[in-house]
Amino acid sequence: MAERPGEPAVQAGGEQGGRWGDRPASGGQGVSPAQPRPGRGRRLVILLAALAGVAVTVSMGRWQLSRAEHKQALQRVMDERAGLPPLPQAQLARTGDAAQAQLQRRVVLTGRWVARHTVFLDNRQMDGRPGFFVVTPLELAPGEAVLVQRGWVPRDARERTRLPAVPTPAGVVSVAGRISGPPSRLFDFGGVEAGAIRQNLDPAAFARETGLKLRPLSVQQLVAPAPDDGLQRRWPAPALDVGKHHGYALQWFAMAAVMAGLYVWFQLVRPAVRAR
Repeated sequence: MAERPGEPAVQAGGEQGGRWGDRPASGGQGVSPAQPRPGRGRRLVILLAALAGVAVTVSMGRWQLSRAEHKQALQRVMDERAGLPPLPQAQLARTGDAAQAQLQRRVVLTGRWVARHTVFLDNRQMDGRPGFFVVTPLELAPGEAVLVQRGWVPRDARERTRLPAVPTPAGVVSVAGRISGPPSRLFDFGGVEAGAIRQNLDPAAFARETGLKLRPLSVQQLVAPAPDDGLQRRWPAPALDVGKHHGYALQWFAMAAVMAGLYVWFQLVRPAVRAR
């Protein structure tokens, strides 16, 4: 058949524009080329992601170890200062730096409870039970007070907002306790808290709210008054849960090791084995 101008030549068997040697293997199945390795940019992204993951998990593990060490150091300070005589009330710190030097010292204070400003700190536990820490200012002199963590009381299981009756005697009282920092904080969503039940207690905001001049510390009451007010005072030792922090640190370090191992296997070892 004559070719028309502009039309490609047709080979026998219906093949166009090629030679018999260009035909694919029998059945139309060609030989698949080797799979290309990921591009250099992609490998760099994977490397940076692995390094970031290892860095974050290692830093979290070190942070848990530092928390454990901090609690152990605090326990050592408590043990050392437990044998010292009680701090005289007149020497109770008025500045933050002085308060740090007095932490864990025993003290006996004389003053009057400011019962109308009693606060119940929610979601606090003692012996694994949920309840409240009861905090009441103790007025040492007119307008000058210190926060006293008086003890723990269980929460009403049926009505969590029902406040327990805590006897707070009027008149001059004597409080034997241990100097501590401000009441421990739990996670909250910010904002200013008010009312008798609170998640946390910020001493500076509480001082503005009550008009009291508060010392830059608090006192954990150790000895029950007479008559007993029903509060529990088995304050946990700082180093009691150090094992928990060690366990968390081990988990973070294990995650770092797993991420590093996966990167080495999939990005270095496995490609090298395939290349052989």
